[in-house]
Amino acid sequence: MASELVAAQVKRLPTGPGVYLMKDSKGEILYVGKATNLRSRVRSYFAAGERLTPKIEKMVARVHDIDYFVAPSEQAALILELNLIKQYRPRYNVRLKDDKAFPYLKIDVNEDWPRICITRRWEKDGTRYFGPFASARSVRQTMKLIKRIFPSRSCAKPITGTDRCPCLDYHLRNCLGPCIGAVTREEYANVIKQIILFLEGKQEDILAELKSQMNAAAESLNFEKAAMLRDQIEAIQQVIEGQQIAATVRGEEDVIAFASDMDVACVQVFFVRSNRLVGRESFVLQGVRSEEPSQIMTSFIKQFYASSPYVPPLILLQHPVEEQPVVEKWLQEKRGNKVELQVPARGSKKRLVDIVAENARQGLEQLKIKQMAASSQSEASLVEVQKELQLSAPPVRIEGYDISDIQGTSAVGSMVVFENGLPKPAHYRRFRIKTVSGADDYAMLGEVLRRRFKRVVPTDMPAADTWSVRPDLVLIDGGRGQLNAALIAMRDMGVASIPTASLAKQEEEIFLPEKPEPLRLPRTSPGLQLLQRVRDEAHRFALGYYQKVHKRETFASALDSIPGLGPKRRRLLLRRFGSFRAIQEASLEDLAAAGKLSRRIAQKIKEYALSANA
Repeated sequence: MASELVAAQVKRLPTGPGVYLMKDSKGEILYVGKATNLRSRVRSYFAAGERLTPKIEKMVARVHDIDYFVAPSEQAALILELNLIKQYRPRYNVRLKDDKAFPYLKIDVNEDWPRICITRRWEKDGTRYFGPFASARSVRQTMKLIKRIFPSRSCAKPITGTDRCPCLDYHLRNCLGPCIGAVTREEYANVIKQIILFLEGKQEDILAELKSQMNAAAESLNFEKAAMLRDQIEAIQQVIEGQQIAATVRGEEDVIAFASDMDVACVQVFFVRSNRLVGRESFVLQGVRSEEPSQIMTSFIKQFYASSPYVPPLILLQHPVEEQPVVEKWLQEKRGNKVELQVPARGSKKRLVDIVAENARQGLEQLKIKQMAASSQSEASLVEVQKELQLSAPPVRIEGYDISDIQGTSAVGSMVVFENGLPKPAHYRRFRIKTVSGADDYAMLGEVLRRRFKRVVPTDMPAADTWSVRPDLVLIDGGRGQLNAALIAMRDMGVASIPTASLAKQEEEIFLPEKPEPLRLPRTSPGLQLLQRVRDEAHRFALGYYQKVHKRETFASALDSIPGLGPKRRRLLLRRFGSFRAIQEASLEDLAAAGKLSRRIAQKIKEYALSANA
């Protein structure tokens, strides 16, 4: 039953299209939804006799407040819904796991010497993007394959053609060596064109061109070049042989199917280009419990293509999507041409969808096996940690802490969280050191722990948020000195009863309070390996934040020395580029527009960045 506040809000909702946000008593967003008629759609959640799924019933019982955005059209509402889901990741929405920044392959064709690189930022800037890929591992494998077949540069150094020595990539035949003038601009541009054709699935066009070049090289008695082209041709033919699964399907299309169990779905996407399968990616959806197949498919289609730089003319689906005309119109606007969503019932297209569905089912089984193995391993690790550290129970929640700085500069601290032996990134926290000057890691660690535990609640009170949760074990990266500094800080904050230990890197010794000798466990010990993972994750998280902060501070400091550049424009450049490498790669027009600069000042900044060793 809706509260009086919610009932009154529903009555006053507009009847046009828009997006609604369901919130709980703390103001946290539970659910984001799109509606053609806001009042009618939201009212249906609270109408007497309305049949809701158990998942939605549970959500509705927690709704304390409703917010909304009015949109000019259904397409505008759909785009706004996607952005809000990605921003807030509400627990009752179907969500792509870890979708904050998918990796892409990027080729800036506007550069004089284009390079292929991996990026997590997709912009409409005239650059060619390929993806998204499901993981960094997947995009790196593709990158490795391309570099093997089509040697090209991946460095960001300015190309003059007069360098004295090439890099290792040149000697490994992964680069043609434009830096030493070993290739002409026209020859290099042709390689980039071949890479783009390859990623577009147009391998036949590449083969025809390479065979022609090979024959010409052989006729001119350039046998070394002919042999290199022959190897390229064989490598591409091997790739084509592995793509024949899609030979019965014509044209360009994506094929999408999924398998679900409990609250998780494994989605497989096959990419068909020029009559063959050129790649596939596997994604994990969370929050699918009690959702209809059409709802799961709709949520994936919207979130996936919102991040995709390319939409094919045909998308084959295992299940239909909700509001298909609206979704198709949105996809057509992204593509700039007609897009059809199709659920095939028979024929070769249906057989291909069935193949993708079977791959999704197998992928889900593998995911469950990995989770079961990880759960079993984690349970054994936690039991051993309890035994060896003499805890009263297995430590369900372990918090790891580390400090990262160089001689006290750009000092930061990290807090990582493992629950049931597995990382919980949503609970990670980062700290800029505020009260300590100079290189004093002990004092910095004390500051971090005081700031963290000032917000913890007594054991007899429920936790209000992630800050107030009490860990079962605190693990410090370091030795006896770091442990003593942590114990003093925790005693000051009234949490001395929380078990605390430190793990030193070199000998992997575990230091415990009131134990004069460190604890040494076998390197094969599951308990030690768990503590190492926590320690190493805290170190990685702290180091990553330090590098980001240090780079920005160094960049800001360097900009201070450029005459004619005031603080306001420095902030604009810092926000837009963030590093000298980004400025080195930017055009004069981009620099001038980002910093609201004259072309003369932009040229001066560009020259300074190119000459700086940063």
